[in-house]
Amino acid sequence: MPSRRQHTHTEAWPEICQLCLWQEQMVYERIRPVVLFGDGPAERAEQTAGNEQTIRRQADAFDQTGMMSLFRRHASAADPEDQRTLPPPLRQLIVDCAAQYPDLSLREIAQVCFVQYNRRPSHHTIKEVLANGSPPTTRQRWYPLYDEITDGFQRRKAVVRFHAQGWSPSAIVGYLHAGRSTIYDILKRWKTEDLAGLPDKSRANTRPVRKVDLVIKQEIRKLQEPPELGAFRIQSALKRMGIHLSRATCGRILAENRQLYGSNKAEKEEQAPKEHPFKSVSEKVKEPSDEA
Repeated sequence: MPSRRQHTHTEAWPEICQLCLWQEQMVYERIRPVVLFGDGPAERAEQTAGNEQTIRRQADAFDQTGMMSLFRRHASAADPEDQRTLPPPLRQLIVDCAAQYPDLSLREIAQVCFVQYNRRPSHHTIKEVLANGSPPTTRQRWYPLYDEITDGFQRRKAVVRFHAQGWSPSAIVGYLHAGRSTIYDILKRWKTEDLAGLPDKSRANTRPVRKVDLVIKQEIRKLQEPPELGAFRIQSALKRMGIHLSRATCGRILAENRQLYGSNKAEKEEQAPKEHPFKSVSEKVKEPSDEA
């Protein structure tokens, strides 16, 4: 084995930095007096021009996990001693979300991370991950467009899943190309009805109470005896009796009565057309011929 080069023993931090071969070795040399001799982190930070909180955190991690704490992945090359890193699944989530919907804002991506991993990375961290992170896991869409999903249950299920993953309603609208009111109605049904709000529901009128009954129809039939009365006058007469119906409803009942009972309007007498009062001056009036 080649002989090692000997150096003078020193505690001067600049010289120790020059002798260290690995970054992990440099981190250990910085926290060694704190771990071995109980020196204060503030004193050691002043000696090494480091950060007191960083030294305190690194020393506590060394007490818990030993040498393994020195080999954690560093967050950035600018500050190699910063141990605050994002786990690989969270970094991959950031990349995948941006690939699926590029219009997602940094705030919305941070909200998705918080919902799924209980961590809210800063905007600078998200930009760094998007610039230097791994490629997305897939280029295909997670879900087709809203109108392309034929099953109503699957449509609403996709909306609810995005909502559960931390996507904002605006982001869901943009990704699925759905109406804003549609997305809000689905989320409202999910909030109030839970899973029961996902299947399709009938839009038939299920109201058991009707305003028009046989008594009201009979009253309209009595008022319909004068054939000249129309829907407007029937409505006014019913109002005086305390019955409030729309003009369209009165007209419908009048038409039903005419069809059932034959109570048609009286036919008007045909009258001979009158002569037009304003004839043209140039119009020639034919006179009866003398030849007859």
